[in-house]
Amino acid sequence: MKGPTRGYWCKCWTENVTGTGGPARLASFDAYSASQADRWVAIALRTISPALDSDASDEAWAWLHEERAQTRRALLRSEPCTVTITHADVRITWTIRPVLFLALAHRQTTELPACAHRFKSCITE
Repeated sequence: MKGPTRGYWCKCWTENVTGTGGPARLASFDAYSASQADRWVAIALRTISPALDSDASDEAWAWLHEERAQTRRALLRSEPCTVTITHADVRITWTIRPVLFLALAHRQTTELPACAHRFKSCITE
């Protein structure tokens, strides 16, 4: 089996800034490089920017043109990063944090570990 792989866990969620309703996760993404992680946020911001109010659009473009390089440098230092845009009464937050992805056993080409044979299915046929 292959060992752990360094990467980044990326999440995006929204929350109402007026306090009504809890956060709702919109998406998550596993990235294997800092550039892939910050590109995920950049693509999302470019996609939604035409629909944002002018202040939120300015925040989005400021990150894209001025702060994205800082985010990439922080990720390369294994520091977690957050990008937040507020549109009307909705806050949209992207988080990127360094993680280790564990390899999974492939059932057809690898012998499963002994503990796998002790698993009892709760599904009856």
